[in-house]
Amino acid sequence: MLAYISAQGHGEIDAILRNVASALRDQGVAIAGAVQVNTDHADTQICHMDLQTLSSGTLWRISQSLGPFARGCRLDPDGLERAVAQVEADMASHAPSVLIINKFGKQEADGRGFRGVIAGALENGIPVVVGVNPAKRREFDAYCEGLAVPLEANAGAVLDWIIMQIAP
Repeated sequence: MLAYISAQGHGEIDAILRNVASALRDQGVAIAGAVQVNTDHADTQICHMDLQTLSSGTLWRISQSLGPFARGCRLDPDGLERAVAQVEADMASHAPSVLIINKFGKQEADGRGFRGVIAGALENGIPVVVGVNPAKRREFDAYCEGLAVPLEANAGAVLDWIIMQIAP
């Protein structure tokens, strides 16, 4: 009931999961979760990072400006937690057939972020697809005790797996 995709290219996982969410929506499948949307910032090479919740379509800014010379992580943990709360509320208000989470990242590795949402979905028999950055693969494997199914990093493979999970 848990699958993941990994890819090296910048934004590749985000694009795949957005395409999967769109295709599922077109098929009338009830989905929950979040996908990342990066938007260029006109006066810098650094993009804004937003999470778009899949049920409500709400955009949540999850990046913060650290200044032009900063090298640290730009993730805004408060923005991420607001997005997590929205996904939890969306899941409580309607029963999704599948949960899609853009990334198992540092916050999840540290026990926060979407970690509880993923566990809750699995406990309720809802299949979950997660994007996993190769740098966090060890932490992800520890979290799911190695029970997650690796999928090819393409929308077709992800859609096929989801359809198999939700078919009657």
